[in-house]
Amino acid sequence: MAVHRKRFRVEDIAGGSEMPSFDVSEEAIPMHSEIMAELRAIRAQMAKGSAPAPLSGSAAMAAIDASTAHELSEARTMLETYRAQIEQCEKLKVELDLIHDAIDRTKREIATLHGKSFDGGEMAKVNGELGAVVGGTEQATQQILEAAESIDQAASAMSKVDSVDQQKRLADDIQERVISIFEACNFQDLTGQRISKVMATMKFIEQHINSMMDIWGGVDAIKAHVVPQADNRSEDDKLLNGPKLAGDVGHASQDDIDALFD
Repeated sequence: MAVHRKRFRVEDIAGGSEMPSFDVSEEAIPMHSEIMAELRAIRAQMAKGSAPAPLSGSAAMAAIDASTAHELSEARTMLETYRAQIEQCEKLKVELDLIHDAIDRTKREIATLHGKSFDGGEMAKVNGELGAVVGGTEQATQQILEAAESIDQAASAMSKVDSVDQQKRLADDIQERVISIFEACNFQDLTGQRISKVMATMKFIEQHINSMMDIWGGVDAIKAHVVPQADNRSEDDKLLNGPKLAGDVGHASQDDIDALFD
């Protein structure tokens, strides 16, 4: 079946010339309908997958305000975190400054001790003074014992002689030995002077050691780090501690000893 084509006005103006006609067969009409249907389906799918409609003016401002508020909140949180970290760093710096100062003061104390007490000359001097004390005490003791022995012998001989001259000679000998004992007793003065020098050195060392202990918290803080030492000495060695001082614990007096025999 032939399809009549509509005549357009431009064709009439052109002089009524006939345009070439196109014959459309009946088989082409269903294909045209299918193509149009497919195009409509594609348009529907594109409409579903298209971007959402733009927000209105008030909605856009609200979204911008919400985003700005969220960013400000995050900035405040980050600022507070940085402030806390800065405060911790300042506290750490203070502690490090204190430790640096304590180490510097301790080094000065050690340098002072090393320069004035622990060097070879000073310690040799201390050892020499103590050696002189021991030597002087031994020499004086020997002199006193010899004089006492001579006095004892002279006194025994005096009781056996009748001659006045012999008694006088023995008496002079006894008097001479007594003077020798007095001279020997002068060792106490020399010994006291030497021990005073040693004690001055020990006190100097003690003062600087106490200063170092105070730098690091005092005696109590130092005692907390002392490792307990076990006494592994035998029973006999534990008794070899020498004479005790008057203030030592367990000091026995002569009255306590006499009470054992009552």
